[in-house]
Amino acid sequence: MKRIRKIVFSLCLVLMVLFAAGTDAYAVTGEGNMGVGGGDMGAGSQDSYWSNYKYGVRVTVVKSDGSLMSTPFDLANCDVSGSVVHFGQICKLQYTAGRSLSPAGTAYSYSKPGEALPRIISSGKYQASIEAIKRYFCSEYAARLVSDKTGIPFYELISGPYQVVLEPVAYFKYLGVDYAMTATEAALYNQLCGGGLRQKMTSLTHQNLPLALFLEKADLGYPAWTGSTTDRVSDSVIISSLGIGIVDYESLREIILPETDYTYRVDTDVITSVTLTSEEEINPDEPASVTFVIDGESYEVEDIVMPEGGSQLVWVKWHTPSEPGIIDIEVSVDVADTAETSFTARIEELNENVPPDPMATDTNPTYSRASVPHNPQKSNASWSVWSAEWEPKWEWEADWEWDSDWEWETDWEWESDWEYVDGEWVDNGGWVETGSWVDNGEWVDNGEWVDNGKYIFDSISYNMTMQTSMEIHPDDIVPTAEGNTMKSGYGIKQFAWARYFTNAPTEDYAPTQNAVSYFPEFKYKTYWRLLKGSGGNPNYFTFQNNEFSTYNREVHFTPVWFPNSTYRVYTYILDAWTPVGMLSMNLTDSVEIEGSMYDDWYSKRE
Repeated sequence: MKRIRKIVFSLCLVLMVLFAAGTDAYAVTGEGNMGVGGGDMGAGSQDSYWSNYKYGVRVTVVKSDGSLMSTPFDLANCDVSGSVVHFGQICKLQYTAGRSLSPAGTAYSYSKPGEALPRIISSGKYQASIEAIKRYFCSEYAARLVSDKTGIPFYELISGPYQVVLEPVAYFKYLGVDYAMTATEAALYNQLCGGGLRQKMTSLTHQNLPLALFLEKADLGYPAWTGSTTDRVSDSVIISSLGIGIVDYESLREIILPETDYTYRVDTDVITSVTLTSEEEINPDEPASVTFVIDGESYEVEDIVMPEGGSQLVWVKWHTPSEPGIIDIEVSVDVADTAETSFTARIEELNENVPPDPMATDTNPTYSRASVPHNPQKSNASWSVWSAEWEPKWEWEADWEWDSDWEWETDWEWESDWEYVDGEWVDNGGWVETGSWVDNGEWVDNGEWVDNGKYIFDSISYNMTMQTSMEIHPDDIVPTAEGNTMKSGYGIKQFAWARYFTNAPTEDYAPTQNAVSYFPEFKYKTYWRLLKGSGGNPNYFTFQNNEFSTYNREVHFTPVWFPNSTYRVYTYILDAWTPVGMLSMNLTDSVEIEGSMYDDWYSKRE
């Protein structure tokens, strides 16, 4: 039998790879926990055989605790008859949990993706490539395909506590009947038919199909496969260990998610700001304005003024969508200038990483104390707004004009008329009027009083201060609590509050809206609880009703295995927004653990 080398490729961390010339490129977006194996195929028989191009994969989205977050769906690389015998879209985790194998009785449902699947099941010279499989299923294309099929928003899928479980599917003929089976289903079916399937289809169902995908590291309760990647395997080994691969997008969140300018939470009042500048004075005669276009909706801010060479923070208060994602923010400015006019904002969901159901059988012998985190915090903020008021300065502006006054001024002159009479010259002339018009006007000032005042700019200052506090106590129904000392395994309650003080108008701020608690048993990560707020000022926060509480209490259960020591809860109070950013605070409080609930509940036997 031809042997192939097991290919170990633990992390799909490249930005772009090509499957082959002429195919689309895929931006890698996750980590693939899977390996491949297989070998030559048998010849089959006339009524029992497999064509090496008929394969697919079953896809299921689960949380990191193994709970299903989607209905499994099948992708195929070939056309499959709707009348093929199948067992429904049931995933390996469901079978492991006790689901029995039974024919579906309905038409087989599958999809052929726009970009063809890479080879999943090896067969002779047609060998599957783990690199090609990881490139495909760790890609943005595959993540968006899974998002479309499951209805889980894309950015929630790649940033939340989700894993994608992959199971190879084979389409083959057995005793003249067409079947669709995962490796686990083939092993379960072989048990039901007394080994007949393995006898006829051993190279497929007990070698190449189960070894098509296996885990390189233990996860979801399944071990890493360290056995042969070419030998035939038993039903029990298949059911417990093979025919499964996992893609985890969360571990590469920083790489996958696009860089954004703002990060907000879903369903929250927030404030988005830009800074305007101007080399010239901007006054009420021609004020500036800003239009924010956020997620397709416009918000206009008008009557903005500032002195020459000044700057002004301009903001809009708005409410984020109820679903996580990435939204665009566009800014247009009239009269003034701003450095940037295009932003993106990430909208995050906080209520999706609720701790799993604590079990009385839970253990954690390797537990070690983790440091309490310290997120950015800010308890007060100050900002200002320019206003402009006209300061008059009346001055006389002269306008001199000549006011004419014409008069006739008479001027007599002797006009001679000499004649020679009787031997002498005689002047027979006379007086002649030779006057003229004379302008006896004057200069007149037709000026006016002119207001040569100017705008006087004043900065109006605003501020906001936040006060916070939290307390952790044993739940009221813990039977053996003494003060703040309790036994492990019981619930704790939380009481936190945030109060604000401000002189700003309501459109300038958004009070504290969210609080999140993290716990030492999870090293203050992985799981958290979004607290329930009362609204108002102060805003009181408590745990939400615990779905695993028999009495529907607002509690968090301490793990029964927690050692005798201080059990410290970390709470981050956030989402109080101002024009200059978010106010937030880090808080902690604790109870003391002494003993466990087992000490209170036992049966005494004589």
